[in-house]
Amino acid sequence: MAALQLEDELTCSICLGLYQEPVTLSCGHNFCGACIRDWGRRCDKACPECRKPFPEGAELRRNVALSAVLQAMRAGPAPTPDPDPARAPGSALGARCPRHGRPLDLFCRTEGRCICSACTVNECRLHERALVDAERREREAQLRAMLEVSQQQVTQAERQLKELQQQSSQIQSSARTLASMISGKFSGLLQALEMRQALALKDIKVAETQVLAQAQDGEQRLRDHLEALTRYDCRVRDLLEQLDDQTFLQESQLLAPPGPLGPLTPLQWDEDQQLAGLKESLSRLCGLLLDEGAHPRAPAEAADLGPVEAPGPLAPGPSPVCPLRRKLWQNYRNLTFDPDSANCHLYLSRQDQQVKHRHKPRDLAGPSSFELWQVRCAQSFQNGRHYWEVRASNHSVTLGVAYADLTRHKRGPHTDNIGRGPSSWGLCVQEDRVQAWHNGEAQLLPGVSGRLLGMDLDMASGCLTFYSLEPQAQPLHTFHAVFTRPLYPVFWLLEGRTLTLCHQPEATLPPELQEEASGPS
Repeated sequence: MAALQLEDELTCSICLGLYQEPVTLSCGHNFCGACIRDWGRRCDKACPECRKPFPEGAELRRNVALSAVLQAMRAGPAPTPDPDPARAPGSALGARCPRHGRPLDLFCRTEGRCICSACTVNECRLHERALVDAERREREAQLRAMLEVSQQQVTQAERQLKELQQQSSQIQSSARTLASMISGKFSGLLQALEMRQALALKDIKVAETQVLAQAQDGEQRLRDHLEALTRYDCRVRDLLEQLDDQTFLQESQLLAPPGPLGPLTPLQWDEDQQLAGLKESLSRLCGLLLDEGAHPRAPAEAADLGPVEAPGPLAPGPSPVCPLRRKLWQNYRNLTFDPDSANCHLYLSRQDQQVKHRHKPRDLAGPSSFELWQVRCAQSFQNGRHYWEVRASNHSVTLGVAYADLTRHKRGPHTDNIGRGPSSWGLCVQEDRVQAWHNGEAQLLPGVSGRLLGMDLDMASGCLTFYSLEPQAQPLHTFHAVFTRPLYPVFWLLEGRTLTLCHQPEATLPPELQEEASGPS
């Protein structure tokens, strides 16, 4: 406190800073030498403190004692460690204004620099100011917020980089597989083309030989006939030149012309007929490029062909399998429909692996069948992880899971109740949209192919994920719930639609689920 009072006493009342080369007027007041000289030139020659005039040309003597005090004050005692880092040497609060010698305890936001209290009177009088420690706290908060955002961006960028690297690796692997497959197909196609070329040339040669032999026979007949005609012509000419009448008459009776040649057998040669078989063969060979089943596969490759649908004339051929789908197959389950639960318009076939909705109903419905156009599977799951796939003939189908107490009766205007209440979860595939349903609430999903679909049920983690599998596996929606009772796969389909449960030959249930995944009791 005493130091502050001493500092006030050593402050020039003109510049409000510590004395610089202090001088004393005749009235006893002290000022900076430069300040009082400038004052005398601009104003009346009177003391700024007491207004007492001082004579023109008065000598301004330097105050030696005051100069010594100022010098000692500026030198100051040796610095001691300051526990406050804001006031440590080198900080704004520990430094002094180079112009006024006062502590830099303020910050001018307009000029962006630290200032002293004297600066606020002159240079920064109209500027926006704040205390140094308050400004520092505000700046530190801003920097910490920026640092947090930067760290989040780093985390996001690293995650995206990792995903991009994984995708690049998958693309490279897929490209290598496709290149190998295409090379094998073209190699087989070239071999088949070479064989077909040899057969085609052989057939053409055989056909040519047969036709040429026929032509040679006709040509020989024509030559023989021409020779006979030539001989007959010569004998007629000779007879006409005969002068003896008796000889002429006798020989003319014996002269008979050769018989007619008769029609020649037409040559059987048709270029279109020769090319017809070749065009058909080439069409079949070109189809080998897109026909997966046309080439034999190695056992390891054949195992990756995917689940087998119920046999039928329109069953599509196998296709290459993406890594995500192959991973899901580790928990593949072969399911069948429960005939007792099927609505009377739903017809089961192919060992209860396929269901079709027809306009004409079957016989009377059983007590456990749905009044709605629905059917559930005979299997249920209470724990573990399970995956299955289903192929739909068209849109307007719903698939999901439900507890055993899912009502069989129709309530309200809806033709299905999958996802309409708290005990079921479903995915509805329509022509123009896909929706995820649970507890009467729907979530609109991006439109995708709904022909081949997969369902992954993880009872332990409470996750039910729907997948679209064409052209490659991609997740559509995931439900998160706490499953407390066994879940049955359940399906709804519109009239004219068909659903097929895809089977994988090697798919079996774990031993602990053999009894659990059985038909309803």
